[in-house]
Amino acid sequence: MPNDYSKDLPVSWEVFHTQARALGLRLKDMNDWKGILAVTRGGMIPACLVAQEMGVKHMETISIESYSHQDQTSEPIIHYKPTLEDGGKDWLIIDDLSDTGNTFALIRKMFPKAYYACVYVKPDGEKQADTYIEKVAQEAWIYFPWELEAQKFAEYL
Repeated sequence: MPNDYSKDLPVSWEVFHTQARALGLRLKDMNDWKGILAVTRGGMIPACLVAQEMGVKHMETISIESYSHQDQTSEPIIHYKPTLEDGGKDWLIIDDLSDTGNTFALIRKMFPKAYYACVYVKPDGEKQADTYIEKVAQEAWIYFPWELEAQKFAEYL
């Protein structure tokens, strides 16, 4: 069933930076984390900001493709998966958004002992996120600052 992204939600760099730092503050004292696993590409920026806030130095990535603009694939495609021992115990998995929850659900199969956090969550993806900063409507399409800048830049080409 296709998603109805009928509401636009543009997010500025300032707002996103503040929310990602808030996520780091929330997670900082929860555990003695081994590291952060960033879900690429959307999770790279929040993962770096969370790592900076928490003082975490060990970072890994997992590359999963769930979107082509506003169209979600039926099954996420794994392009790269790291090896985390003990089912990901004491690791943070960071993404920008849990929309349907499909990406986190797939990663949970690989790393069931990890902790899952994102900046934004939608109702359909909420059950897959252990921690998040802001809940938004399911029909909202979030335009992250790096996407807005790319669109503005493309206008000049």
